[in-house]
Amino acid sequence: MQTTATLLVTGGSAGIGAATARMGAARGYPRVVITYNSDRAGADRVAADIRNAGSEVLVMQVDVSLPEDVTRLFAALNDLPPAPLHLVNNAGIVSPRGSIEDLTPERVRKVFDVNVLGAFEVARQAVIHMRTHQGGHIVNVSSAAARLGSPNQYIDYAATKGAIETLTTGMALELGPEGIRVNALRPGIITTEIHAKGGEPDRVQQLGHTPPLRRPGTAEEVAEGLLWLLSDAASYVTGAFLDVTGGR
Repeated sequence: MQTTATLLVTGGSAGIGAATARMGAARGYPRVVITYNSDRAGADRVAADIRNAGSEVLVMQVDVSLPEDVTRLFAALNDLPPAPLHLVNNAGIVSPRGSIEDLTPERVRKVFDVNVLGAFEVARQAVIHMRTHQGGHIVNVSSAAARLGSPNQYIDYAATKGAIETLTTGMALELGPEGIRVNALRPGIITTEIHAKGGEPDRVQQLGHTPPLRRPGTAEEVAEGLLWLLSDAASYVTGAFLDVTGGR
């Protein structure tokens, strides 16, 4: 893949974000920008791999729930050489497993602040940047949970991903005439660290056999879909939702 675009991956220190950043560098992105919130060591490991692949890398600590952090991120992007921007809007969190009665206002607000308000602000500022820096494309990371609901597990997380899908549809319709493509990808049961962060380190072992393909997916398999949606191979694809779920 030959491209002059800058690849921006929010939440790039681990899991799907890290796999996408590494693969993007290996596939020819000349410059990769990754953000992290708390895992500096993980971000540094990803950055080292990006450099070893021959790409430039910028690592920034960004809490996407803080608008001032997002503004600082795009100010740094403005200082880079002009290029189209390819955004993987990936940063997100999950709370511990719980039923509806566990979804206190404090818990729900925390998840929505990152997964919805943060993603909206990153997308908003990305579009402003694209309009003055040679365009670009966006892939929002949703989840199969948006259509499955995650009962007795993460209804709040699922609801945030439903909001991301509505954002995707609205942005695709609004920005299509400008040549900015906006799509979403729904991962299914993927082997990443997010399950442990949600208090279920064995979730993949418990549920990984349930999709029709009878196994969990990998972060690299998700990254393949994300990078395809950003690529010229998907030049006539916008407002689409790509399931990477093993058929689930």
